[in-house]
Amino acid sequence: MKNLTIKNTIVICSIFLLGCKNDNVEGVILGNTIVVHQDYSENKKMSSLIKSSLNKDSKAFKQLIHFPTGGAQGSYDHGFIITQIIYKNGELETIKILKDFNKKNLNLLQGLISVGLAYGDNNYDDKIDNTNIRNEFPKLFKYLNEKI
Repeated sequence: MKNLTIKNTIVICSIFLLGCKNDNVEGVILGNTIVVHQDYSENKKMSSLIKSSLNKDSKAFKQLIHFPTGGAQGSYDHGFIITQIIYKNGELETIKILKDFNKKNLNLLQGLISVGLAYGDNNYDDKIDNTNIRNEFPKLFKYLNEKI
């Protein structure tokens, strides 16, 4: 009976912890693919990086763009997270955040923005936006092209 109680407790705790993963952080939607494939600690770390990035923390934003998301659909969701942060912070504030980024980081960021705009639903109308960085973030586009 004691073993059954311990097993039940472990199962209940596991379900509780898995059920507490964030899929939305201060209005930034994480995307189902990322949430499903993250464990609890990865989800909390990503959530913390998103919050810090929304507070214009350059170091956190850099860590966020390098955060592992499993590739494939996870990369699209990752890009969508990045574009949502840029929309919330604004282009000029984002450019300030990027001042210490090297070319490798800026290239990675540009790729994430591209997929986030192409495959994300940044206007939340339940349709894929299929737009591009040149149209959506012209100042950021110019900045990236000058630095890369």
